[in-house]
Amino acid sequence: MNERQKEILFNRSVIQKRVQELADQISGDYTDGELIIVGILKGAFIFMADLIRAISIPCSVDFVRCASYGTGSESSGKIVMTKDIETSIKGRDVLIVEDIVDTGLTLKYLVGWLKERNPHSLKVCALIDKRRKRKVSFEADYVGFTVADGFLVGYGLDFNECYRFLPEIYVIKQL
Repeated sequence: MNERQKEILFNRSVIQKRVQELADQISGDYTDGELIIVGILKGAFIFMADLIRAISIPCSVDFVRCASYGTGSESSGKIVMTKDIETSIKGRDVLIVEDIVDTGLTLKYLVGWLKERNPHSLKVCALIDKRRKRKVSFEADYVGFTVADGFLVGYGLDFNECYRFLPEIYVIKQL
């Protein structure tokens, strides 16, 4: 991808500041015990790592992997769970960490899946909320940035498994 095809949307310092704000809010909301943080692979891993380092309360980590994109830029609408959590969440406080809420289909599915395991509480933290593409009603409890539209890469976000390594978040101008 050359410079003409992408434009920086959020630079490192803006991302770092917002991650710290989210961590402070989450830490303040969960002062009673240990939080289980469930990251959605692969896109959330960089955001989740930075968020966990900024959270000031005890937490444990687990991961799920579910997908709805495949290799395209539009959601297929079909959710596939390829990795489940390994930790018991019954009676525990759980925070799902996701890179982007787009159609809402993946998170709605995952929240329903995890609620069946009877957690004490279940909330969602999303780095990006892209409301214009919603296909189902879904609201994250914590949101880093809200954007109108555009295909985003960097800071864990990818296009066909590329560009996750970029330290900033970019919008692709030409696909």
